Amino acid sequence: MPYVTLAGAILSEVLATTALKYTDGFSRLWPSTATVAGYVLSFYLLSVTLRSMEIGTVYAIWSAVGTAVIAGIGMAFLGESVSAAKLLGVALVIAGVVVLNLGGASHG
Repeated sequence: MPYVTLAGAILSEVLATTALKYTDGFSRLWPSTATVAGYVLSFYLLSVTLRSMEIGTVYAIWSAVGTAVIAGIGMAFLGESVSAAKLLGVALVIAGVVVLNLGGASHG
């Protein structure tokens, strides 16, 4: 169950960050509302996940997957550049999370 709540936290954060792109400095109501609601939900789900998983592991997965997905959204849908350096950076972030998990993280 903790991975389900963690996935929900990641999805909420990704949606909030994507909406943030359209807030125009929080001057547009609906994207701003979506951004705030998404981040609140994401942090709530993170807090639920932390009942049964270690904080370092949870935060590493949440931030790495969120970063990778947002970078992908930016490149695929928002016209951001694609470069070998950018792709390598995302791969290194994900590799860091894998190493953290292989290092003996426990999942209560």
